Amino acid sequence: MNVRKVILWSLGTQVLPLLWLLQQPAIADEEPPVPFTYGAGLDKYQKMCAECHGRWADGTDQGPPLIHAYYVPSHHSDEAFYRAILQGAKRHHWTFGDMEPVPSATMNDAVNITKFVRWLQQYRKLY
Repeated sequence: MNVRKVILWSLGTQVLPLLWLLQQPAIADEEPPVPFTYGAGLDKYQKMCAECHGRWADGTDQGPPLIHAYYVPSHHSDEAFYRAILQGAKRHHWTFGDMEPVPSATMNDAVNITKFVRWLQQYRKLY
């Protein structure tokens, strides 16, 4: 094997994957530095949403990730989030089944949760 092939092989198998990894958003399990402004939304999200959508909105086997292009504001508006939280939502992107309304959630909860999720989406560089 000549030197040029070794260098190309090294770039393709060692360096490029590392560069790709460095460009990825923060790891979903890593606890992001949530600003105080979004604390109420974080608290309500963790209590009302995390069981299905994951601790940091990365999804579970019970519900989809909210850190996904399907859920950016241009595809699912804030109002769509409010409706899903308060009234439930029909399955339409995933195979998890319909989302039931979140018991005891108020409009204020829905607004705060959505603000937190939008902040987290931006923190994860989704948009």
